[in-house]
Amino acid sequence: MVDGRRSEAEETVNSEQPDGRFSGRVALVTGATAGIGEATAIAFARQGAKVVVAGMDQRRGERVAGRICDEGGEAVFFRGDVSDAPQVEAMVSAAVAAYGRLDIGFNNAGVSGDGPHLLHEYGVAEWRRTIDVNVKGVWLCMKYELAQMVSQGQDGSPRGVIVNMSSIAGLVASASAAYTASKHAVIGLTKSAALIYADQGIRINSVCPASIHTPMFDRYAQQAPDQVEVWKASHPVGRIGRPEEVADAVLWLSSDGSQFVTGSSLVIDGGWTAQ
Repeated sequence: MVDGRRSEAEETVNSEQPDGRFSGRVALVTGATAGIGEATAIAFARQGAKVVVAGMDQRRGERVAGRICDEGGEAVFFRGDVSDAPQVEAMVSAAVAAYGRLDIGFNNAGVSGDGPHLLHEYGVAEWRRTIDVNVKGVWLCMKYELAQMVSQGQDGSPRGVIVNMSSIAGLVASASAAYTASKHAVIGLTKSAALIYADQGIRINSVCPASIHTPMFDRYAQQAPDQVEVWKASHPVGRIGRPEEVADAVLWLSSDGSQFVTGSSLVIDGGWTAQ
């Protein structure tokens, strides 16, 4: 784990005015080196949280943590693979070692699961990788986050909040069977965990974005540039979502303003699933 230093200038990723709502709290964000994770890590820091920026890309992770520090916030970077139990355990331990506790976990790391449309053509390794990162990774993060959260807090006081990254593919089917299966599983895992820990002062929810302008989306756009306008038009609002719009939803679910919300799957899709 290292302190980050910004290596390049970037535009603002969250338009919400800082109000310090997370002052004194510690947030762990996985997959925080780009896209939604990066936007959310910066948003948490701007609202006063101390942030552990976690991901696999050392250079990008240090840049995100560095940007937070340059803006006057507190952040450290931890390099780790969410599908590996010892690394996840070390990640949570590093957060506690750095800041003394863990109040918020945003389990955002995931893979797109690009693969054949025909189920019988999937390779076992390809299928396993998608499930390992998107499902096992969320479970492992919750396993060690929850262990820490259960151990902290006073009687009757909130002990922590967890937000898991699902997708509209967790609500309806997509042509990628492994990705769809993984995101449906995240919603089921979230609901089950929310019930188990509801009486222990820990809230657990998920977010379900549609198409969001991230590096992952950019890769799709490069592969099928003729489909970009089709994707935009498939959302009733007529555009692709922005990472900071998902970040705002994650911050709300993590805030005191959503204390009666647990086991929920918050849809952020520009009206896509309403059609």
